[in-house]
Amino acid sequence: MIAAIGATVLASCGKSEKQVALEKQQALAAYRDSIKLDSFRRAEVEAEKRRVEERHQAELAAARRSATRSYSSGGGTVTTSSAGVTSTQAQKKGWSDAAKGTAIGAGVGAIGGALIDKKKGRGAIIGGLAGAGAGYAIGRAEDRKSGRVQPKQ
Repeated sequence: MIAAIGATVLASCGKSEKQVALEKQQALAAYRDSIKLDSFRRAEVEAEKRRVEERHQAELAAARRSATRSYSSGGGTVTTSSAGVTSTQAQKKGWSDAAKGTAIGAGVGAIGGALIDKKKGRGAIIGGLAGAGAGYAIGRAEDRKSGRVQPKQ
């Protein structure tokens, strides 16, 4: 025990308070310098992102200027140009949300109707029709939200 106390006293006497304070100052200065370097790196990355975005916008503007009227029939893109303004609208492919909702609703409704009604066939038909109607209504609303179908005016 006396040896531990003696070692602690000797270790604390090894450095003066001025040396400890100087080491703390140096560590704090090194930390501040590293923070400054990190902020400069972040600024350089942000500047590069802005340059890339500006270049991309310039390429889009050039493409818009050179675009002409073109229509494709097969689910491609439709590009129209009028007075130097171009709008490109991609036509969606695949099942609409209304079609998906109808199919899913019909299947779930048929299974539910068959489980609930004692006469399995009648329950499946009624449940399938009810589920298909509900699924279509929900899917059609989603199509309107996504812009696939224009909302009622």
